[in-house]
Amino acid sequence: MPSIKTAISLDRSLFEEADALAQEMHLSRSRLFVLALEAFIRRRQNRQLQARLNDAYAEEADPSEGARLRGMRLHHREVVGGQW
Repeated sequence: MPSIKTAISLDRSLFEEADALAQEMHLSRSRLFVLALEAFIRRRQNRQLQARLNDAYAEEADPSEGARLRGMRLHHREVVGGQW
């Protein structure tokens, strides 16, 4: 994949920490920034997915779904009754 050069501005203390970490990990600063950005993007995507899932499951079930779930639970108890 072709790479693109970019310039960013950092506080000196953050730059020094990143530089020290890159040296400790035997990485270039550029590679360290790429790894950090990839991790940030993945975490953000996961949070967005989790929010969408939470929204989907937070919807109220209609009455027929509630009755069906109660029936399924009763059937499950009958099937596994006495096994535990």
